[in-house]
Amino acid sequence: MTSRRYALRDDRWEIIKDLLPGRDGYVGGTAKDNRLLVEAGLYRYRVGIPLRDLRERFGDFRVVHTRLGRSSKAGVWQRVFEVLAEEADSEYAMIDSAIVRAHFSQRGCKGGMQTQKQLDVALVGLSTKIHQA
Repeated sequence: MTSRRYALRDDRWEIIKDLLPGRDGYVGGTAKDNRLLVEAGLYRYRVGIPLRDLRERFGDFRVVHTRLGRSSKAGVWQRVFEVLAEEADSEYAMIDSAIVRAHFSQRGCKGGMQTQKQLDVALVGLSTKIHQA
């Protein structure tokens, strides 16, 4: 069983449950369990696994993949994020960063390979780090 750390909180579910397709009264098929679908997506991204490695409790990974993809194309997740962002509680924050190095051609050096080698030795730290939260 998945720990509560990976589960969707009840107060958040109450906010987004009416934004998801497949609920009663929605045109089209009725989803088996929308909350389980959302929790499958959360679990996947928090654990960092491919969809095919989802636990059996979430159902067939192919069905989860299809439903997540269709919801994404329909703009469902964008609406969910916008609604949840209005009431952000900052319980979790994800931070990512990347180091970007300048290519030789972007360093503006002239004089051939010898000058480039000297520049490379002199400016070993010619890079930048980009952060995103």
